[in-house]
Amino acid sequence: MSDPAQQSDHISEDETTPARKRPRPGERRLQILQTLAAMLEQPGAERVTTAGLAAKIGVSEAALYRHFASKAQMFEGLIDFVDQSVIGLIRQVTDREPAGPNQAGRIVALLLQFAEKNPGMSRVMMGDALVLEHERLQERINLLFDKIEAQLRQSLKGSESATPTADAQLAASLLVAFMQGRLQRFARTGFKRLPSEHLQAALARML
Repeated sequence: MSDPAQQSDHISEDETTPARKRPRPGERRLQILQTLAAMLEQPGAERVTTAGLAAKIGVSEAALYRHFASKAQMFEGLIDFVDQSVIGLIRQVTDREPAGPNQAGRIVALLLQFAEKNPGMSRVMMGDALVLEHERLQERINLLFDKIEAQLRQSLKGSESATPTADAQLAASLLVAFMQGRLQRFARTGFKRLPSEHLQAALARML
């Protein structure tokens, strides 16, 4: 998500000045999500509060709740972005790469690269940003990784030289655990240990 600091989206105190207009609802919603993502990108960031988020944007907490019913709904907006991005990346691979270990490895690589480019989203994907938030948020992340594992399993057993189903299940589970471990290390080292570190060598060992 783009850096909200680059945006000049402020409510005008002088409603008679035509050059500065109140942002449209969709624009403000996007700014809230962009700012939330940016706050999650700060190494060692504490739990994000609505008070801190509102202060960062320069609006009241009440203004946030005009666009989102709760903080959980704000996080759901980020999860929607992650989910759509992940499904889109998987589709790119399955459309271009034949089923097999190479397809599975390519999916893992693209998803880790996505997390690397979006550090705030990596904290959402690993659940770190969702601690003490509504439990349904973690359930959605669990469901996302279930989808990823199902696709990896299909990739591994869907080729002409198909991997036996039991082996495909084991390999897919191992790949997902590997991804989650890389995401955890990325966040807990202040985004210094990159998910893509020695990635191809690691995948070669597993596939």
